[in-house]
Amino acid sequence: MNYSNPANLGVLACPGGECFAGEVISHLRKVYHKHFSYMVSELAKHYGLEEEAAIRKVNFINDVASSNACIPGQIQKYRSPRIKVPARFSLFPNGEIKAEILESIRGKDLYIVQDVENHYPLSFNEGKTTKVMSINDHLMTIFVTVDAAKQAGAERVTLVIPTYPYARQHKKKGREGLTAGRVGRILESLGVSRIITLDIHSREIGNAFNFMRMENLHASYQIIRKLAELESIDSDDFVVLSPDTGAVDRNKFYATALKKPLALLYKERDYSKVSQNALDNNIAEIKLLGNVSGKTVFMADDILGTGGTLLKAMKFLKEQGAKRVICAVSLPLFSGDAIEHFDEAYKNGYFHRIIGTNAVYHEALLQREWYISANISKLFAKTISRLHQGRSLSSLLDNRAVINKLFSDN
Repeated sequence: MNYSNPANLGVLACPGGECFAGEVISHLRKVYHKHFSYMVSELAKHYGLEEEAAIRKVNFINDVASSNACIPGQIQKYRSPRIKVPARFSLFPNGEIKAEILESIRGKDLYIVQDVENHYPLSFNEGKTTKVMSINDHLMTIFVTVDAAKQAGAERVTLVIPTYPYARQHKKKGREGLTAGRVGRILESLGVSRIITLDIHSREIGNAFNFMRMENLHASYQIIRKLAELESIDSDDFVVLSPDTGAVDRNKFYATALKKPLALLYKERDYSKVSQNALDNNIAEIKLLGNVSGKTVFMADDILGTGGTLLKAMKFLKEQGAKRVICAVSLPLFSGDAIEHFDEAYKNGYFHRIIGTNAVYHEALLQREWYISANISKLFAKTISRLHQGRSLSSLLDNRAVINKLFSDN
């Protein structure tokens, strides 16, 4: 595998995933520039070459490995690889979507990027048509794009979806489907080899697949870095709190990493009622296990949908005497009118800040004083690079070592 020039690596962005894909590609280019510089340095030292001569030799090796006669660019300098795969998406009057790949991808290791929670107007038909896409529209776009890639001869197709669609439909309470697993099996049947996602709602979803693999990345390191910039986490008046029993493992991880006590909110829910928005949800009663009086409370969750759970928890914690409340969410969906409800809660002093990631595209959130964005595109770029090179992902999937190093360096 070529470490300095990924000749057969391609990244294709679906409508909605362009922003995230652009950031990932930018980081990938930096990764391969770093690989190239390292290889040149080692060759120069090992063979007693001048750096320019070593660069020419590495470029010669890359040209030989390339399917082209030679790679465009000066042979005595680093030549940035072409990673982005151009595509055209057409939207028909009846709602059908067509994906066309505009260059040969035969034999490529292709990574298709999509943000299924992007609900901003998107451009189709070369800018002539715009549409706000639902999650089902985005999912159908993935299907037709994967199909186009397989028809075009891609050697391997990996789907990069920071937000896994239908992830909350992963267990049955009655006569209902296990849609989370079904979506994965449909993608597997289309020819997807692997899915890269972020903090999936239930890790058991991956058990539903026959051969397809799932790489579940975690945003905890990026969130802790933002938290450290925001708050003095060395204080004795700092406590980690799980907003419900389902988030205990996640917040136990943060409590252990930060060396802080762990508290818990226990919620009684009325499951005969479906949550409609942040104010109209199925939480009947809240009980606190632990002490938050006079303390800064940090709580983390995987998904923020309508936000009703967090809003009730924030208000309850302030009533219990919490000095400051900070929340972290890996997937900040902010569905419906959730942003407006959090604006109101912030004015009322129920919370101090919410740390989210750029896994979901949100222009409105970035304009809020109370919202802080943690960038996870570099994490995805490193994952893609390692998968393409056939290297281990262990240190990216389990980030405890890098978190410990963050605190030891400080």
